[in-house]
This record gives sequence, C-alpha cells and structure tokens, in this order.
Amino acid sequence: MSNENSVKILFSFYSDILDEHTNETMWAEMVDKEKGLYKIDNIPFYVPVLASGDIVLAEFDNASGMLTYVETIEYSGNSIVHIIIMDDELEIITLIKLFEELGCPSEGLNDKYLAVEIPSDIDYLPIKNKLSIMEDDEVISYAESCLSENHQYKDMDFTI
Repeated sequence: MSNENSVKILFSFYSDILDEHTNETMWAEMVDKEKGLYKIDNIPFYVPVLASGDIVLAEFDNASGMLTYVETIEYSGNSIVHIIIMDDELEIITLIKLFEELGCPSEGLNDKYLAVEIPSDIDYLPIKNKLSIMEDDEVISYAESCLSENHQYKDMDFTI
C-alpha cells in the first residue's frame, strides 16, 4: 500500500464496536498536500462513518507526531459493513471469497472479524439479503458502520 504518494493518517475516536476510546491508522493517498486533503486508501476496521475512497482533511499533530484526521470533505459513495463470525465452523476465507464474488473487497483483522467494502456502483440489496439470512441463522453478526445514501433501503423485508 505504501508508495511515495501514500501517507498514514491517525483517527482517534470512541468505538461502539470496541466500547472504548481508540485509535486507528489508515493509509491515504495525497490529493492536495497544501490543503491537507487525502483520499482514504484502505477499508476501515473500526472508524465509523468512513469508507475507502472518501476525501478527508488531515493536519499534522505535534503531540502524536502524525497526520491526524480533522473532518470528511467528500464521501465516495462506498459503504462499509463489519462482520463478526459467530459459527466456529465458518472460516473467514469463505466469507472473503463470498463477498469477493459479489464484487465487494474485504479485509480480515483476525479469524473472526471482517471489514467489507460495498463499492458505490454495487447493488446492496443482494448483499443485505445474504447478511440478514446469515445473521438470522446465527452464523454471523454484522453492523452497517458506514452506509452511503445509495445503499440505504427503507421499509423493506430482506429475507427470502
């Protein structure tokens, strides 16, 4: 991920997933160094309401010695779903392949936790349906940590 145009940005926030104040660093690509604008270049594991491709404002923080997130300037339209595997028989690689086949890249943090990106041009309904069925079957639990407007469905039943 690292190249001459890549930087690490520090995000400091309260995580509902971890139920504590935490930090996460993310790779970003320089968009306009003078204005402090960077494009997020990986899938967030914990940072809420942020997706890969979003443009953020970051400033150098002397206390941390790093570029630090200030605010999101432009949303990419991508969405992020976090998944916890509840069924000990299910291997994370199986989920990674499943979502890859649906057009969604993902990153595993360990054997039980997966962050999935839903690109802006992908129809979320089949993915939402699959997630809902797997959660109803107690195979996974999931959270829609960053759901873009084009992936939001209201008042719909998502089971087959």
